[in-house]
Amino acid sequence: MFFYQTDIGKIGIAESDNAIMSLYFHGEDIPEDAVVHETELLKEAGRQLQDYLAGKRRDFTLPLAPAGTEFMLRVWEVLRAIPYGETRSYRKIAQITGNQKASRALGLANNRNPIPIFVPCHRVIGTNGKLTGYRGGLQTKERLLELEKQHAAL
Repeated sequence: MFFYQTDIGKIGIAESDNAIMSLYFHGEDIPEDAVVHETELLKEAGRQLQDYLAGKRRDFTLPLAPAGTEFMLRVWEVLRAIPYGETRSYRKIAQITGNQKASRALGLANNRNPIPIFVPCHRVIGTNGKLTGYRGGLQTKERLLELEKQHAAL
């Protein structure tokens, strides 16, 4: 695990077995047994994150290994397919996953995403177009969406 100072605050990134497995926003609980050490993979993840926040990167080319149930993993794959600068509603994600009535379970999977930003759960909004909860705070979610909107047209 290593920490990076970014435009949206201090962010911790953790890896295991040569894959990114967790991202922590400032103020979140970090596992007590976490060892702070910057590996080449974490250095690259930090670089890609900084490039993304500067509007210079749209996609991440990192090995990701989020831990979750089979359903969660399927939802997170769908989230990774949402194009940069676009959003999808929980209802639309439910349709894509083939379970129209799974909006509540989708919300839970979205909330439990261990690597936000890299798996862009900030691109999921309410069916009414309103921003819904985000682990990093609604202000951060709004900032990420605005950043993408601003740079998507370039």
